Amino acid sequence: MNTPLKLRNIGPKSAAWLRQVGLRTESDLRATGALEAFIRVKRAGFKPSLNLLYALEGALCDCHWQDIPAERRNELLIAADAAIAQMPPPRGRPAAAPVTTTMHAREEMVAPAFSLFDEPDGGSGSRSDSDPD
Repeated sequence: MNTPLKLRNIGPKSAAWLRQVGLRTESDLRATGALEAFIRVKRAGFKPSLNLLYALEGALCDCHWQDIPAERRNELLIAADAAIAQMPPPRGRPAAAPVTTTMHAREEMVAPAFSLFDEPDGGSGSRSDSDPD
């Protein structure tokens, strides 16, 4: 079966991604497998969701991607996570570091109080020279 890639669950965008990573036919996809095809797309710099992984598996099993048993989806997810963890960071960009939060002392960060309403003296809102800063 060396026909152009036109399988169940594979839309035009997914097919374009697969072509760009060298998977042009159903036999190419079958020889590679759903997981490796997904990893190739990710390695190429595209940002596929896990739905692509499940769609590829569904295409190879000739079923709708949502009909893949939960146990198999979980196996694919664990394998994909492990493979993604082994991927090198993208070129030209540093690997993402863990997010940290810095807390400052509250005494130093007291913001001025703002009033949403006019001053109680009924003034026009303009300040006089005697108002403190």
